[in-house]
Amino acid sequence: MASPDGITLAHGLGGAKDLPISPELAIAGATAALVISFTVLAIAWRTPRYDAATSGRVAPPGLAAIVDSRAWRITWRVVGFAIFLYAVMVAVFGKDLAINPILGIVYVWWWVGLVPLSLFFGPVWKAISPVRTINLGFAKISGSDPDRGLFEYPERLGNWPAAFGLFAFVWLELVYPYPTELGPVRLWAAAYVAVMLVGGALFGNRFYERADPFEVYSTLVSRMSVWGRRGEQLVIRSPLANLDTTPVRPGLVAVVAVLFGSTAFDSFQDSTRWVKFVQGGDTSPYLLNNIGLLAFCVAAGAVFALGCVLTGLGDDLRRVELPNQFAHSMIPIIVGYIVAHYLSYLVEVGWLTLIYASDPFSNGSNWFGTADLPLFTWLSYHPTFLANTKVLAVVLGHVLGVIAAHERAIRILPKRHQLTGQLPLLFAMIAFTAGGLYLLFAA
Repeated sequence: MASPDGITLAHGLGGAKDLPISPELAIAGATAALVISFTVLAIAWRTPRYDAATSGRVAPPGLAAIVDSRAWRITWRVVGFAIFLYAVMVAVFGKDLAINPILGIVYVWWWVGLVPLSLFFGPVWKAISPVRTINLGFAKISGSDPDRGLFEYPERLGNWPAAFGLFAFVWLELVYPYPTELGPVRLWAAAYVAVMLVGGALFGNRFYERADPFEVYSTLVSRMSVWGRRGEQLVIRSPLANLDTTPVRPGLVAVVAVLFGSTAFDSFQDSTRWVKFVQGGDTSPYLLNNIGLLAFCVAAGAVFALGCVLTGLGDDLRRVELPNQFAHSMIPIIVGYIVAHYLSYLVEVGWLTLIYASDPFSNGSNWFGTADLPLFTWLSYHPTFLANTKVLAVVLGHVLGVIAAHERAIRILPKRHQLTGQLPLLFAMIAFTAGGLYLLFAA
């Protein structure tokens, strides 16, 4: 996306020139952090510490009363639907220009902005989802229950539809040749709304919990927040205790593989090596990018799954069940990579989208008084701070992932495998760390 001054605002990880340390030192330090973390856990963390039925403390009654009130739910439904109507307006009637705010709304506010919002406030998309609101409206009109559709949602599908939906979105953003043209964005968004409404009619709200790519995405990230539920009761938990409550469903590994692999490919496709490879041959760049995106997602899932299936087994577990059992440990890693990859993009282009939002039809209007705001480019002018933040986010995400995997391992694995059984998964996480930091320098 371009600024009013014609400056292209990229969202990549940044290059090696931005970093005040050598790539070798960063990778070695991160690997050491993972190994030391695992060693400390092996010595000091020998029994499970998290229990969904008892962990956390009950939220203050006043806060719980507000959050659980009907007025609170209606307020956020109205906010979400108002933003949806605005997005439809600029998508349908706005000009096909880079300054149309729909591009920033879709690629920045919606895709990237869901991460910090869900981290701080819980499952935001579930609260504001316009497709849930429309489904609720249809249910009120017909006198039916929005939680129940015509059929029961097949448990074997799990999160697989969400994984395919997420892949479709990252394909539009990263591979499709014209992702910033208005027509393709409108078509993708219309298809998303149509599929979600049909799914809601057939399977009720359970369809959104399991199959809506953005609700699944937001809810998974919200597992790293301090807000959780014990039954219907609002509780405050440590993020790791909350993370441990992530439901184990089919397709969960596919979801985290798409989120992780697509973020890695987004950085890799800007690297000098990939650009030279794509431009130096006779094969279509479009085909190569399709293959690259799919390969990164499949490789991420395969490396993680292999690290899990090589883990020692418990008496009541099959090897094929282990990847989904440990998939929650990838969530902090994904959040770390999203922070590293999209931080400056979210802040600077997100701010730019707020400026454009006041001029929905690109005719010089100033609906919300934001059109004259100055550009926010502080992060771009402080590369050392930005680079250190990125490296820290990657390393911290992996350390939290190791802790989450260790907690699950000592709960479900037999004692003879509780430590040695984790080593394959630890090696997989070290590979992710080294690969992620390599991309941080290669971009």
